[in-house]
Amino acid sequence: MTMPEVQSQPVKAAFFMLGAMVSFTLMAIAGRELAGTLDTFEIMMYRSFIGLVIVLGVAFATGTRSDIRANRLGLHTLRNAVHFTGQNLWFYALIYIPLSQLFAFEFTNPLWIAILAPFLLGEVMTRTRIFAFVLGFIGILIVARPESAPITFATFAAATCALMFALTTICTKHLGKTETTISIMFWLTVIQGIFGVICAGYDGDIAVPPVHLLHWVAIVGFGGLLAHYCIATALKIAPASVVAPLEFLRLPLIAVVGFFLYDEPLLASVFIGAIIVFGANFLNIREETQANKRRAAQS
Repeated sequence: MTMPEVQSQPVKAAFFMLGAMVSFTLMAIAGRELAGTLDTFEIMMYRSFIGLVIVLGVAFATGTRSDIRANRLGLHTLRNAVHFTGQNLWFYALIYIPLSQLFAFEFTNPLWIAILAPFLLGEVMTRTRIFAFVLGFIGILIVARPESAPITFATFAAATCALMFALTTICTKHLGKTETTISIMFWLTVIQGIFGVICAGYDGDIAVPPVHLLHWVAIVGFGGLLAHYCIATALKIAPASVVAPLEFLRLPLIAVVGFFLYDEPLLASVFIGAIIVFGANFLNIREETQANKRRAAQS
């Protein structure tokens, strides 16, 4: 029996995307505010601890605790090692480069997934995917502005974190074939918490955040989970072709925040490059949408 098609709710999806934009923005601000007191490993450690409490709370409240299983721990560990690396690079980059530039680099995540999926997921490599990746790379070069500013390690970190997040998504797709979301999230917080303790405590000195910064620590912990929940919910109730442009609105929002809170310039190159990257992503979305329609017509 064919399941009834879920009616698209673009207005409701827009409100969820607004929640995601606010969450990502607050998390970036919190990372900046904590940077002078905690290093990136310590931020990730405390974020994981808070996330673990939230995940366990949800598991007990929804009766899904039994879904948490110790299966495929090797892939869980690989996924979280990659994500831990990417998230640390993200927190490092947001200290040293404009927030708008960092967010623009993040938009290359879907392009990396599109170009890596044929090799790691067995998907078909198409001319559109290749063209979109080349176009997106041009956008990256414009965002990085190598002709007018030196490429620092922070610039490299911002560009590399998108690749790490793409690899994380691919690992998640593999895990999603056999594992529940609550199990994936549980091992994410546990394994990354262990990584955080090891990396933050290798020198025998783990900083404890002072009381006046605890709210920023909480925002980092809650912000990431809430943002990804909002995006996942928006994708369930509206097509990706509707959700993706809404996610792009994160860039002007964070640019305005950076301008008013941190006196960061509004760089035209960042917006031009980000628009090119967005266009490349849109090509991939359109091709996938058309492919889905063809498959539906043939079934």
